[in-house]
Amino acid sequence: MTEPELTNVVDGEAPADGASPEARPETPDIERLRERLDAAEAKRDEYLTDLQRVAAEFDNYRKRVARDQQALAARASAGLVERLLPVLDDLERALDAAERHEEATVLDGVRMTRDALASVLVAEGLVEIEADGAFDPHAHEALMTTAAEDIASGDVVEVVQRGYRLGDVVLRPARVIVAE
Repeated sequence: MTEPELTNVVDGEAPADGASPEARPETPDIERLRERLDAAEAKRDEYLTDLQRVAAEFDNYRKRVARDQQALAARASAGLVERLLPVLDDLERALDAAERHEEATVLDGVRMTRDALASVLVAEGLVEIEADGAFDPHAHEALMTTAAEDIASGDVVEVVQRGYRLGDVVLRPARVIVAE
């Protein structure tokens, strides 16, 4: 069908005069429909442009947030590394003392280094998991059980490896031996 025939069918009219639809002059209804169609196409184009702009803005936002997160992580890492540098210095001093075989100095240096590292980690929010008392499957890992006379069944007998928590997250459970 040609466009005028289609328009007439849409309007519910059939060609009554037998003349070809191309030969008839356009009616005011057809002109009004063409104006509405042109307006709808213009509105569609406007919406499409808006949608493309919003999609581009969102993509830019997503990239900016990813860059900001990377920068934040880098700054946080830099701060932690900066606080750990004195610990590295202490380890170097302890190694220098070990080369000179001054056992007391080496032992003091290692203790100072452990204390410095522990204070940095505590400042970052690291907390040692308590391993006294009852076994807690959320914070402890039972390596084995043993018979113990003076300890209640289900209590921790010995800590094999300390566990740590950062905030509410268990970084490493305490590895323990539990009484039967």
